[in-house]
This record gives sequence, C-alpha cells and structure tokens, in this order.
Amino acid sequence: MSQAAPEQAAATQNRKADHLRVCLEEDVQFHQTTTGLERYRFTHCCLPELDRAEIDLSTSFLGKSLAAPLLISSMTGGTELARLINYRLAAVAQQYGIAMGVGSQRVAIENPQVAATFAVRSVAPDILLFANLGAVQLNYSYGVTECQRVIDLLEADALVLHLNPLQECVQTCGDTNFRGLLRKIEQLCQQLPVPVIAKEVGNGISGSMAQKLIEAGVSAIDVAGAGGTSWARVESERAADLRQRRLGQTFANWGIPTADCITAVRSVAPTIALIASGGLRDGLNIDLLTNEFFHTLHFLSCT
Repeated sequence: MSQAAPEQAAATQNRKADHLRVCLEEDVQFHQTTTGLERYRFTHCCLPELDRAEIDLSTSFLGKSLAAPLLISSMTGGTELARLINYRLAAVAQQYGIAMGVGSQRVAIENPQVAATFAVRSVAPDILLFANLGAVQLNYSYGVTECQRVIDLLEADALVLHLNPLQECVQTCGDTNFRGLLRKIEQLCQQLPVPVIAKEVGNGISGSMAQKLIEAGVSAIDVAGAGGTSWARVESERAADLRQRRLGQTFANWGIPTADCITAVRSVAPTIALIASGGLRDGLNIDLLTNEFFHTLHFLSCT
C-alpha cells in the first residue's frame, strides 16, 4: 500500500486528536450496561495462613515475563499529546515490569512523520509491547506488509487486531466492510512472525466468536467488554451529522459485559491466553478476575 493522500492522513490524525479530546472532556461511559463484576464477591478469610511479604504477582504472557498480570491497554498515537501519553505510560510500564499496547497505528502508515508518537522502545526496552491495527483495514488494501511495518516500528512482541464494527458504523466516514475478515486474519496468523491478538474495543467478544478466532489462529483474546468507555458514544460526540449522532446515542449501551465475556470465552477455551478489559476501575476488579476467572491477564485501560 502506498502512502495515503495528504487529506486522508490529515483526517485520520484529526480523528485521533478528537478521540483524546472527547474522552477527556465528555461523558462517554456506559450508563446502563455495567461490567457485571458487581455480581461477584470474595468470601472473606479471617485466617489466610500466608505471609503477605511472600506474595509473588509475577507471571508470563505470550512467552514474556511480567512483574504483575497487568497491561496498559491500547489507547492512542498520532498526535503530539498522544506521543506524550504513550511515552509516559511506557516509562511506567518499564518501571513496574508490566505490558503495554499502543493505539491504532494506521495513522503512522498513512503519515510516517507521526511514527515517533508510537515508538516507545527507547523508554521501555524490556516490556511486553503490542502493535495495533484495525482488522477492518484488511479489506481496505492493508495486508501482511502493513502489519509487519507497524510491528517493526514498535519492535513489538505481538500484533493486536482490533475489532470495532459498531464504532466504524457510527463513525463519520467509517470503514464498514467487515465481510471475509476471518479468513484474512487466519492468513495473517500463518504469515506473521509474532503472535496475533484479537481485541474488541468495548462491546465484548462472545464465546462462539472467540472460538472462531482461535480456530483462525489467534494466540490471545482481549474481550474488551461493555461497562467502561462507549466508543459509540465517543463517535456520537464527534459526528458530523445528526443521523450519525443519533445512531451513536441509540447504541451507546450496546455490548456484552466484561464478566460475561470472560466466563463465556473460558467455557469454550479454557487454556487460551485471555485478556480482560472493559471498565476495570480498581484493584478489587482485577483480583476478582484473577481468582474467579482463572489465570486471566487484565488491563488497566481507558475502557
């Protein structure tokens, strides 16, 4: 794929800036749908028979060691503010030995001048780091070459393919042809030298869809369930016309709650590398997922 026309690259970069602004300034959380985690409670143990000083949170994910089962989720890139955010988050990940993903790197493919806003290896040489592209771009002239470019740009350990049909449908001038993507994902999994992770963006992945993605060859699933940031609401806030704005408001609470995603995926794939994201707001949420949902890696994310 050749470099995008200047107007297309500028539109993508402006959208990235809008996303940061809207998430910081507007109410874009789910209002009616919750994560489902509130349905779960620990049974208090008054005599745990352990020494807190001996508790070890370290683990491994996709073959790389982590000091704790935490991942700073894919968020942003492509603007100066995004560069500042990415570099600060990467420094935190390096200091604490946790993983990190960057936001969609499509903008860096279209405009290589912004590639540095993603290139965080200089401040985080040792972390587990994920590159990121929208799966739908495989239907818009992207292929293994573009995927390898974003992996190389980050010196990434894996590639996230994010799945966002609702967001694209609400987004002004969104890319809405999702036909035939499963086969293309399968081909990528066979050709790329790093693992591929399938990730939603806040509407969740069902058990049946996770099974199809696993059969296609993905190495991990990030459920990104409902209950945190609503990207339908985000796109509604920046919509250029009334119809798109109303569409986003209609589907603002659409999705599968995070807890339901985790239990559904675990029921069909007990051993798949699994990432829990979507509305995780404190350490208790993380503890619940670790203990109730069996060796799950979780996000600290904007969702």
